[in-house]
Amino acid sequence: MLTFTSPDGRSLLIETGNKTKLAFFPEKPLTGALTFLSKPEETPTEHVISWPGEYDLNGVSIRGIGQDQGGHVSFVIEAEGVRIAILPAPLHDWTDHELGLLGDVAIMAVQGDDSKIAQKIIEEVDPRVIVPLASEKSTINDVLRVIGAVGTAAVPEWKLKGGLPAEGRQVIVLET
Repeated sequence: MLTFTSPDGRSLLIETGNKTKLAFFPEKPLTGALTFLSKPEETPTEHVISWPGEYDLNGVSIRGIGQDQGGHVSFVIEAEGVRIAILPAPLHDWTDHELGLLGDVAIMAVQGDDSKIAQKIIEEVDPRVIVPLASEKSTINDVLRVIGAVGTAAVPEWKLKGGLPAEGRQVIVLET
C-alpha cells in the first residue's frame, strides 16, 4: 500500500508499505523521511537526493532525471510495482529521450507553474492518476484548470491499495 499526503501543498510525501517515507521538494527536510530536492546540492547531505542518477533504497527504485544541464531534477520512482513521476517547477519541455527515461508512468505529481507545458507533459505521459501540487508561481487550482478538474474535492491523504483506474484519469487533490 502506498500513502500520499502533501504537508504544505507544494511537496509530496509518499509512504510505502514497509514504512519508507519519501519527501519530494519540501521547504525543509521531514524527520524520518528521505528528502528529494529539485536543485542539486553542491555538498550532499545525509538522507537527501538532489542529483540525477539511479538509486535503490529500501525496495524503492529511484531515477533522478536531469534537465537544464543537470541544474533541475525530476524524479521517477517505482514502489510496490507502481511507477510514479514527480515533476517540480519550473516545468520544462521534455525531449523524447527524457520521456523515455520516465517510462510508463501510472501516477504523476506535478507542480504546474506553466499551464501549457503542464498540459503537454500530461498528454504525452498519459498517467492514470494526477496529483496536482502548488508551486511558488501557481496554485493547485491553476493545475486543475489545465486538466479540466476544477472543483475536485481535496482529501487529507490518498491510499493506493489495489489497482489503478483501468480507464480514464483520476485526479487526487491533497489537503495541506
